[in-house]
Amino acid sequence: MKILISGASGLVGTALTAALRAEGHVVARLVRTGGPAANGDIAWDPATAIIDTPAMKGVEAVVNLSGASIAGGRWTQKRKKILRSSRIGPTRLLVDSISRLRTKPRVFLSASATGYYGDRGDKILTESNGPGGDFLSTLARDWEAEANRAELNGIRTVNLRFGLILSAQGGVLPKMLVPFRLGLGGRLGNGRQWISWISLEDAIAAARLAIADERFRGPVNVVAPNPVRNLEFTRTVASVLRRPAFFPAPTFMLRLLLGQMADELLLSSQRVRPGRLMTAGYEFHHDNLDSALSAILGR
Repeated sequence: MKILISGASGLVGTALTAALRAEGHVVARLVRTGGPAANGDIAWDPATAIIDTPAMKGVEAVVNLSGASIAGGRWTQKRKKILRSSRIGPTRLLVDSISRLRTKPRVFLSASATGYYGDRGDKILTESNGPGGDFLSTLARDWEAEANRAELNGIRTVNLRFGLILSAQGGVLPKMLVPFRLGLGGRLGNGRQWISWISLEDAIAAARLAIADERFRGPVNVVAPNPVRNLEFTRTVASVLRRPAFFPAPTFMLRLLLGQMADELLLSSQRVRPGRLMTAGYEFHHDNLDSALSAILGR
């Protein structure tokens, strides 16, 4: 199968590209015009809505992972515009382009996030629950709406609502581990907020399954079946690293340092269930946090 990936240089994109090529698929990466490119890559420039559409001929699946890092900086109004434009614009360009192809791809996967649900306390959330009303929720909702236009053009569309992806190779986890390794780790706020997480290995396997299995359509919660509260997450990290966790970060301090991002990214609670993955019979490589972190960190 020929598979096109945007955001292929990120944590998920790099791992997914390697996994798909190992299975024998032909993977074409979307790369910025003028940037470093390998044989088979396809040029695009989302800022000017330019893409090499003829080079997309024969693509059977498209995976859209474009988007600036949510945790890449304080959420100023300028930063929020970047977070929106880096998702909405590229997704619109991709959907418009593949919809014009004479032979359209069979499936379009587009990244989203469990932030779609907003701060929902202890409520167990499945794919049938609606969005919250904060910035991250609205961003995810609008991002998915752009992706879902592909479905209207006869392309099976899947919105991958990723939880916190755990990997030693990148993403948020290595940054989270720094204070623990210094003996300064601790819970965030009151520690009661739920964290819905997934290992990178399972995130990649879920994406591959969604490409191949036509039962997947619409939102899919890409999370492990056992979310944990922040306090348990903290204790588990400390246990795996054999380091103390005596230094909680008070809510007021997080808000002072990070502003709105503290409330929506660190203190928000999403207790998410991977309903569609479980219904499909997916068997998780890592279904509990202790074994996942032990495997990831080589302990």
